[in-house]
Amino acid sequence: MAKLSLPRWMGLLLTLALVALAWPAQAEQKVIKLKYTNFFPPPHKNSQLTEQWCKEVEKRTGGRVKISYFPGNTLTPPTQTYDSVIKGIADIGMSLLAYSPGRFPLSEVLTLPLGYTSGYQSTKTANAFLQKFQPKEFSEVKVMYLHAHGPGLVHTKKALTSMSDVKGLRIRVNADVAGIAEAIGATPVTLPITESYDGMQKGLLDGLLLPMDTLKGWRFAEVTKTTFENHGMSYAATIFAVMNKDKWNSLPPDVQKIIEEINAEWIEKQGQQWNELDQEARQFGQEKGVTMVKATPQEEAEVAEKMKPLFAKYVKGAQEKGLPGQEALDFCREYMKQVK
Repeated sequence: MAKLSLPRWMGLLLTLALVALAWPAQAEQKVIKLKYTNFFPPPHKNSQLTEQWCKEVEKRTGGRVKISYFPGNTLTPPTQTYDSVIKGIADIGMSLLAYSPGRFPLSEVLTLPLGYTSGYQSTKTANAFLQKFQPKEFSEVKVMYLHAHGPGLVHTKKALTSMSDVKGLRIRVNADVAGIAEAIGATPVTLPITESYDGMQKGLLDGLLLPMDTLKGWRFAEVTKTTFENHGMSYAATIFAVMNKDKWNSLPPDVQKIIEEINAEWIEKQGQQWNELDQEARQFGQEKGVTMVKATPQEEAEVAEKMKPLFAKYVKGAQEKGLPGQEALDFCREYMKQVK
């Protein structure tokens, strides 16, 4: 075997050195960096669960995807999150559908007072609806998953004994559930949840139309005296986790598959967590002196009767837009019977 001359050895070594130097740079270029914006504050368990989602994506992709997480409105305001994702200001975003009123006409069925009994039920229903109807209103983004809180209830600043006492009170609402407050005789005040604590504290609000978990998660138990548990009017505000469509389409197929698998797992985790949050908040509220007033079956039936015009309004509005509103409503009601 012929021996390599010194110049040839030096050339080979130089080539190997150049490859070794270039390798880290090439590997670095393969890392996909994403930005995730979320309106939940950092200490909130929903924020922590979302951050875990980010870490799980990084873990299962072997570090090929790295996500910078921005909780508590530090990247985008909650009312602008959806548009921020579409424009690429954020690659992934989580916020409420209610913060984009009129934009999701078919999905508004999920926010109707369907009589939800748990956050697991509302979360599973939202994703079953999404899978069946695949609304075109989400066509500008890639939906990771939806989730929704436990039963939306009335919480008042004053100690009250009956739902009839709510009449005339200024109740904080999301725009899409203002009709519920009106149906029970209250005056709806549209306000982001991030401004509602101050609103209660300063006397701008008399009450809140929100789920039980907010008594602890947003510390509303500190400014609340009474919580009315009446499932005749219980709704659920749907929360989206969506990704910029171009960014999603640019991901390698195997990365997309991994993320889809994680999303399916997170639907379960998120639904179960909403149940746990409600239980923790109930105890927290009671410790803070909040009185829980539970409606009788008759009271629930009376309130449910007042909600019927809201269903008719939704169906009519959807039909006028050429959307299957009645089918969507029937589907959600039937599906809810299977999940508690």
